[in-house]
Amino acid sequence: MLIPFPARLTRRAGSCVPTGILAGPGTRGPARLLAAYTGLPLVHNGPSIRLALRPGFGPEEYTLEVTPGHALLTASTEAGLLAGVQTVRQLSPRLPCLTIRDAPRLPWRGVLLDVARHFMPLEFLREFVDLLALHKYNVLHLHLTDDQGWRIEIDGWPRLTGIGAWRAESMVGPAGSGVFDGVPHGGFYTRRELRDLVAFAAERGVRIVPEIDLPGHVRAALAAYPSLGNRPSVPQPVWTEWGISPDILGVHDGVFAFCRDVLTQVAEVFPAPYLHIGGDECPTTQWETSTAAQATAARLGVAPAELHPWFLGRLHDIVAGLGRQAVCWDETGHAAGRLPAELVVTAWRDAAHGALAVARGHRVVMAPHTSTYFDYRQSEEPGEPPREPVTTLADVYRFDPLAGGLPVSDGTGPGVLGTQAQLWTEHAPTPDHVRHLAFPRLCALAERAWSPPGRGYADFHRRLTGHLGRLRALGALPKERVRFAGAVPVSEKTMP
Repeated sequence: MLIPFPARLTRRAGSCVPTGILAGPGTRGPARLLAAYTGLPLVHNGPSIRLALRPGFGPEEYTLEVTPGHALLTASTEAGLLAGVQTVRQLSPRLPCLTIRDAPRLPWRGVLLDVARHFMPLEFLREFVDLLALHKYNVLHLHLTDDQGWRIEIDGWPRLTGIGAWRAESMVGPAGSGVFDGVPHGGFYTRRELRDLVAFAAERGVRIVPEIDLPGHVRAALAAYPSLGNRPSVPQPVWTEWGISPDILGVHDGVFAFCRDVLTQVAEVFPAPYLHIGGDECPTTQWETSTAAQATAARLGVAPAELHPWFLGRLHDIVAGLGRQAVCWDETGHAAGRLPAELVVTAWRDAAHGALAVARGHRVVMAPHTSTYFDYRQSEEPGEPPREPVTTLADVYRFDPLAGGLPVSDGTGPGVLGTQAQLWTEHAPTPDHVRHLAFPRLCALAERAWSPPGRGYADFHRRLTGHLGRLRALGALPKERVRFAGAVPVSEKTMP
């Protein structure tokens, strides 16, 4: 029932029921985590699970050897041990006798969670991180800002959360529906809360990559500080619609001072080597009519609409100055070759965009929307969210991030860094909505990101049947039927 399936596994007769855990030198953290999962004591003389660090393994590689008398988990790094801990967690409490040698196919195995459209409680974020770790995901991409809300506290900019974190109501149904619920919505995280979440995730081998979406998707910031926009005299409340707001940041010095201050403080909270700057869906109409933007464009010798890649290059320089790698969405100019090759690209439009970015020298996170957008409907049955197209469990499993023979990046050179799922929350206002959209599709992508190809969907689906019982026990699946606003009334839909 292991998901994702190990790279190499040999089964033998017999089993082991450990009664304790032995932590070798340098393994205390993973051993404590395993003890918390299993309820086993850390000091014991009977049948035990022993953790050991030894040279000779890859960054996340591990071996697990189980005999009737003991189990030995070995790796060269804490990350490798933590991956092995999740395997033991899935096998417990009676460990079958076996030998596993396991390592990931891709170094970046992520999930984006949008907390800007709908604020999610910290308790759920911790639960979600732990479920990602169970499936050997190692990145939580946290989408913290958008037109509909600003969710992170920033020193010196109190109105970002005092005003930008709250909207008067929310649109019901798809973008452009014209229907609103009349219910105020909002919330934000303090820096201390987010640091605690970062530490919780790190204990489980998950790094949190924050996203501050710039220079578009900033209506919440402009509601707080209109001077950052192109129409400072026009009041703009936090956006209550879905879709793409026409309001974007201006291009004057005050804007870049704001960006530098925000990104600096975000980097202080999140120690991950990557920082996502958004960059997507940035309509440039306001730059084309702005005197300041026109002057900047003339100085640079470009049209105002072509300021977009220049703006992202400025953000890249800020992030690089903080010692981090900037990440942006794939529509941001790489096809024209006008972005720094050092920018990591999240390819969301289609796999061809990702392949083109690799060819132009970028590291790429493959996330084509038809395979990895889990806010899309899972089936044609009534009750699913009002998002098209349909992305089924089988669709996700068929997705290959390396299709066409794309190379895996070593983290420095061009190639595919990995893949990730996207959980946008326009139509997912509660944790139960997110749970419904996430599982079991996250199980399928986890296997495509970690396991070597070749086992096939039928084998995965057979293992998933038992794995769903584990997820129910962990509370990963909604206990009651979930209703999506704007969807067709729910039928008697059976949980997978």
